[in-house]
Amino acid sequence: MIFLRKTVYGLVAAAMGLSMVQGANAAEEVNVYSLRQPFLIEPMFKRFTEETGIRVNTLFSQSGLVERIKHEGRNSPADLLLTVDIGRIQDAVDADIAQPLTSDVLEANIPDQFRDENELWVGLTTRARVLYTSLDRVAPDAISTYEELADPKWKGRICVRSGMHVYNIALIASMIAHHGEEYTKTWLISVKENLARKPQGADIDQIEAVSQGVCDLAIGNSYYYGKMLDDPNKAPAAKQVRIVFPNQGDRGTHVNISGVALMKHAPNKENAIKLVEFLAGDEAQHMYADVNFEYPVKPGVAWSEMVRSWGTFTHDELSLNKIAENRGAAIRLIDEVGFNE
Repeated sequence: MIFLRKTVYGLVAAAMGLSMVQGANAAEEVNVYSLRQPFLIEPMFKRFTEETGIRVNTLFSQSGLVERIKHEGRNSPADLLLTVDIGRIQDAVDADIAQPLTSDVLEANIPDQFRDENELWVGLTTRARVLYTSLDRVAPDAISTYEELADPKWKGRICVRSGMHVYNIALIASMIAHHGEEYTKTWLISVKENLARKPQGADIDQIEAVSQGVCDLAIGNSYYYGKMLDDPNKAPAAKQVRIVFPNQGDRGTHVNISGVALMKHAPNKENAIKLVEFLAGDEAQHMYADVNFEYPVKPGVAWSEMVRSWGTFTHDELSLNKIAENRGAAIRLIDEVGFNE
């Protein structure tokens, strides 16, 4: 589903609701194709417009934007593609729709780990792939690593969404990067044997399953915990689990990103770079992370009060390029072991 947004700071004209129209003042605007929901990004875009006078036109879709931009070719109005997960942003790179996004500001504000080695994308926020354990049925120190998910003591006690979801593909790709394919395959087989049910639902569903006693441990992204605690209808379930940041004694917790790529035929390239630089600055980093309970990529930017309440943690410094390189192998292993069956 695609939504075109028209606001006081971003005007979107559409023929049959399908295309952006660039007017005579194209130099004073920037066009963003986004897989991130509008409410997450519009506050930052509004501030950018207030500071620069540059309008931000946004097109939101839950899927299909890479294919759309590729089909539009040189005529595409898209300046930036805003998305989540290293896999989805790598799809844009593989489709050859991105160009180098070079900026001294971005180099200074965003650590190397969260920037593409070929400068074709940058991360804007991070999220941790964590464990959620039952407050009543699991001791606080019962598990501390991803590797321990394979321990037979968890047989019939783990819930997780589809192994083929991009979040799990990235986690498994990180396991391959650290341990190799043979170890990861054995680990996947053992984790599958420990599942309480077939992989299903979304990350929130896994936390709810723990609260309902379907399982004792779930795998999910950290920001879902914040979403649930912030929702009166979901908070009771969230309060029945604790958040565990794995591998604090060694490599650190696996993290993924929301990120942005500069489009190959961006008609408003300079404005697009200005917008990305703004999003990598202190104010937008705090706003961006606060709205969705994520972590800023820029060092030193304060976390939201709720996120701080979960405690600090050490994140895995594995390059996201390495994770992207191992995604194919991860998908193959998930299929080979029949993880979703």
